[in-house]
Amino acid sequence: MRINKALAAAGVCSRRRADELVAAGRVTVNGTVVVEQGYKIDPTSALLAVDGVPVALTPADAAPLTLMHHKKAGVVTTASDPDGRPTVFDDLPEQWRSRRLFSVGRLDYFSEGLLLLTTDGELAFRLAHPRWHMPKWYQVAVRGRVTPQTLETMAAGMRLAEGEQLAPVRAQLVGRPADDRFVLELELKQGINRQIRRMCRDLDLTVLTLVRFALGPLSLGDLPQGRYRLLTPNESSALYGAVDLTPATGAAKPTP
Repeated sequence: MRINKALAAAGVCSRRRADELVAAGRVTVNGTVVVEQGYKIDPTSALLAVDGVPVALTPADAAPLTLMHHKKAGVVTTASDPDGRPTVFDDLPEQWRSRRLFSVGRLDYFSEGLLLLTTDGELAFRLAHPRWHMPKWYQVAVRGRVTPQTLETMAAGMRLAEGEQLAPVRAQLVGRPADDRFVLELELKQGINRQIRRMCRDLDLTVLTLVRFALGPLSLGDLPQGRYRLLTPNESSALYGAVDLTPATGAAKPTP
């Protein structure tokens, strides 16, 4: 197996990033620094490390694994937390614990909804990369006053108080349970940290709940909070196709 594919399959990084790590002399095989692009290893016996940290390799015949998870509020998306808070990996079913899963992007501590966990570094890289513009949909309950001007400001592309210029956000009002409470549906194609909460802050809105209910071709559906499931074959095909990859192998689609 090529060393970049082995690192991506282990969830360390994308193949492209793996090539950069190799070129920088940060990868060792059986204790020896390897800088050759395309270097091949036996994943059943090689001792691979990045910056001296051992990498648990995935067998060559193991297909990439991707799960959908309904993250609960009050849970972090990292594998461990220095403050001891619960993580999205704490309740991972036993049959998937031996695989090196990591989260695709993040949902903050107070947010909930659709989160992908995968072993496929290339898939994760492409889902997060601006080139593929993977849309994400959120339902956000806010307290404050939402006016047509509020929605127009989001749609025009805001500049946050910290200075970041945002891409346009498609926004619509989908509910008003009380005079000072509104429910918005937002479509984002950008990944600025805590973007929705910071947008609402600058518009004098207080976020009460924030739920991501769709990502690209995937929908959370009726998956209960805290639960995990495998993607269906159709979902996997649609997700990989959306970022120009072939399901199961994680290989790039051939150029027509």
